[in-house]
Amino acid sequence: MSSRKCFGPALVSTLVWSLLTAPLAAPAYAECRLGSPSGKIKHVVYVEFDNIHFTRDNPNVPSDLEQMPNLLNFIENNGTLDAGDHAVLISHTANNILTTQTGLYSDNDGIFIANSFGVFGPGTGLASIFFPSAFFYWTDLVSDITPATADNNFALTTPSGSNVPAPWVPFTRAGCDVGAFSAANIVLERAPFDVQKVFGAGSPQAKETNSQQTADFIGESIHCALGSSLCSPVNGGVDDFLPDEPGSYSGYKVLFGAKYVSPALGGLADLNGNPMTSFQGFDPVPAQTLGAAATMLEKGIPVVFAYIADAHDNQEGPSLSSEFTFGPGEAPYVKQLADYNKAFGQFFARLKKDGFDQSNTLFVFTPDEGDHFVGGAPSSANCDGAKIVNGTVIPDVPCTYGTNGVGELDLNLNGVVANAGDTTPFAIHFDDAATVFVPGQPGPTDTSVRQLERTMAGLSVVNPHTGLSESLIGTGLGPDLEGALVDPVAQKLLHMNTVADPARTPTFVFFGNPNFFFESPPSFTSTTAVAGTGFAWNHGDIQPEIARTFIGMVGPGVRSLGLTSKFFTDHTDVRPTIMFLAGLKDDYQHDGRVVLETIDPTILPSSLHAHSATLLRLGQVYKEINAPFGQLARSALTVSTFALESNSSNDATYTQLESRIADWTSRRDSLAAQIKGILEGAEFDDVKIDEAQAKALISEGEVLLDQAANVAASL
Repeated sequence: MSSRKCFGPALVSTLVWSLLTAPLAAPAYAECRLGSPSGKIKHVVYVEFDNIHFTRDNPNVPSDLEQMPNLLNFIENNGTLDAGDHAVLISHTANNILTTQTGLYSDNDGIFIANSFGVFGPGTGLASIFFPSAFFYWTDLVSDITPATADNNFALTTPSGSNVPAPWVPFTRAGCDVGAFSAANIVLERAPFDVQKVFGAGSPQAKETNSQQTADFIGESIHCALGSSLCSPVNGGVDDFLPDEPGSYSGYKVLFGAKYVSPALGGLADLNGNPMTSFQGFDPVPAQTLGAAATMLEKGIPVVFAYIADAHDNQEGPSLSSEFTFGPGEAPYVKQLADYNKAFGQFFARLKKDGFDQSNTLFVFTPDEGDHFVGGAPSSANCDGAKIVNGTVIPDVPCTYGTNGVGELDLNLNGVVANAGDTTPFAIHFDDAATVFVPGQPGPTDTSVRQLERTMAGLSVVNPHTGLSESLIGTGLGPDLEGALVDPVAQKLLHMNTVADPARTPTFVFFGNPNFFFESPPSFTSTTAVAGTGFAWNHGDIQPEIARTFIGMVGPGVRSLGLTSKFFTDHTDVRPTIMFLAGLKDDYQHDGRVVLETIDPTILPSSLHAHSATLLRLGQVYKEINAPFGQLARSALTVSTFALESNSSNDATYTQLESRIADWTSRRDSLAAQIKGILEGAEFDDVKIDEAQAKALISEGEVLLDQAANVAASL
């Protein structure tokens, strides 16, 4: 290891040198003390997918999970597959992963736009607007990511301006080492900055080339408990620095990167035995991720966070296909899913052999968000790509889409707006949900801002896949809403403002037609839509295929419900449910709830048994008023869109409706704060609820939902 090259016999005693150069003994791990109410959970395996779908993208083509029966059957036969889960806004990888890791909505972690986020910085004009990456290490400042922002707030910031508590801390405090493979924000993400920050600008690690730093130090980590020699200096351990962690966090160590993680574990390999001595990037296939996870468990690491890339883009390279992305049912897509399925079969068999299964391990599987497929109709209307026969996937009639038949519709939104006669300068976060930043950070009632909103809402462009003109915001209000417009008033209700750093709050957000990907790079001057070939799956937006996801949970204390969609959940509920099942507690109040519907009632404390029906209803009403895809949010999206599109005298319609949304938000915030306190007390502190108080809050929530729904329906 390069960190040991400076030592030699001339500098240390012969005895010390012999100790340093002797073969490493098996590391002495700390005792992992999970306090699971079942008394049986000894390990936690958390796997987050990028865009793996339970629902079908083509009604004839089996979905991603249907084509991975080894995973689907494991969940359905041994636990619960909650198909009523939802993403948060904006529905993108970085902020949805952060939401599941922490159980906090985006206004409580600072990242509500991803995979980069906008910041109003110093300067004037468009040059004053920056878009730092949302993939960074947990303790980074905004100015660490993009120095020109001059923004010295934590990128992950609480409303008070503190760094968000880290998700591995309750585990390491309980004596459990925590491994991570390709899991966002809890591994180092960027070379050379992260490497210089951790190891020092003049260190041997920092003197490596950027590409070698990425291979050696990015993408993998082990956060160690006190007393674990796994993260010893000999193994490359460094301080696990969390300056704002509640209750302090000193003396803890961490290993970063394959250069240290792999040797400490005696080597990492994928499930097929291929060595992984360096990090290959943040698009790992299951054979890689699950191979790393299995090794970590086998080597005594009881808690593992891992990430797996989507299956609709080509993750296997030229040997699979010359295409970069696939449409539903295409032969390479089916082949890649077969490889994913094989990997999960190998993973579960290997773990079972080694003594890790649903009897002693909590398994959690969830995607970051869903997707909207953009492409033409397949050449055969009856193609299915594959069929399922007695639980076995059999390749069948492949779907083909022809030249340029698969691909998002890239559109220069700034150019189209200018062609429509609106010369207001603005920058956007490239996406189908375009967050708009107008230089100078004008307020929502500014006349140029109001006109820009109306201009965007009125745009239409020809879809080259169909030859038809389509509205860029879609059509319809209420339950048929295809797109939406929100400014900071509704953004607050949707958890899309940052109190500690208002420079991140966009002027407004244009949730557009999901067929289009809005961008404005200098090289792209065309004002017609172009069918791109690199990407075909849009997300970030509000449509059901994007918003709705799943949570698969298996392990002691999880009910065997199989497939269910009878209740509403979202990503914030993952963390508190894991914490409850593991018998641990975070140092903050979650925005999510323990999903009691999925918990074996025999392990519930008296606080959750007492008044259980009322407690369940309280939790459900809480989600409907507080979740970005709950009923209140859906009503607010409709009302906000109507308000921002309106052009009445003195902007009276806009003013009146915005006032309604602000009132709903104020009432919601008050109700949510009270309900969160009750839920957390019952879930984690064994505090019985006050039946009368709970019912009063349920009633207030239902009144709020009805009032907002009535306003939305009247438009």
